[in-house]
Amino acid sequence: MASFVFKLVLLITLFQISFAARTLNELVKDQGSQLLQYHNGPLLSGKISINLIWYGKFKPSQKAIISDFITSLSSSSPAKTNQPSVTSWWKTTEKYYHLSSKKNSLSLSLGKQIVDDKYSLGKSLSNKHIVALASKGEQKDAINVVLTSSDVTVDGFCMSRCGTHGSAPGSKSGQFAYIWVGNSETQCPGQCAWPFHQPIYGPQSPPLVAPNNDVGLDGMVINLAGLLAGTATNPFGNGYFQGPKEAPLEAASACPGVYGKGAYPGYAGNLLVDPTTGASYNANGANGRKYLVPALYDPSTSSCSTLV
Repeated sequence: MASFVFKLVLLITLFQISFAARTLNELVKDQGSQLLQYHNGPLLSGKISINLIWYGKFKPSQKAIISDFITSLSSSSPAKTNQPSVTSWWKTTEKYYHLSSKKNSLSLSLGKQIVDDKYSLGKSLSNKHIVALASKGEQKDAINVVLTSSDVTVDGFCMSRCGTHGSAPGSKSGQFAYIWVGNSETQCPGQCAWPFHQPIYGPQSPPLVAPNNDVGLDGMVINLAGLLAGTATNPFGNGYFQGPKEAPLEAASACPGVYGKGAYPGYAGNLLVDPTTGASYNANGANGRKYLVPALYDPSTSSCSTLV
């Protein structure tokens, strides 16, 4: 019975994602205004460091995939980076800042990295554990990102989420922003690493080749990218979002399953393909990296913006 309920929940979730992807334009038309409303709260601004907290076992090559992605976000990345780039993808978030009254700007950079490969809190984590791990990073002018390895379970992981972002009271004062993303390679790649793995349910198509040859980590990049966009534009639950505050539609989650033009449920869209490896991607990054990043809702066009 429990297995049946789990499958039913997953099926409903995938249906909702497919339905949302199909009806985004209808939602915008019905509202006659921005899909994502501004709730007058602060956005992250100024120079922000992204600190990485590695929980569990990660190879150096896996860490490099994530750290190179963070480096790729910065507009200070070398101008010679091939287009389309991660930097140009991130610039869509700047449009939210132009709409707000404060007109602030945001600059991201790779901060400190903390390694906890001894599983100090065990291999089964709750939300409180995630906050405790995130608290280990410097909290001022920072986003602390907790990354859990493939052998670590987290409450809600694979059932209803692939990662999350939020805020917590700082050790000194105020709130700090954090993100958690799990490696789904062995637990639910069909849910959290699609399109690099066949989906558990829904339209079936052959999985795409992961650009960094690591289904789990390339899936983590997709989820981290979307959560970073949500954190920047809705860091404390009162920025840009639509729907209930507890489960909001945000800059990336408003465009589920969309990575390139022509996307529809079960099809990620028209992507670039590396002629040597056959890997699919839509953004070039630092150190010759290639990544797949999700579409972002563009408030200036009221549509999901893709790089390709």
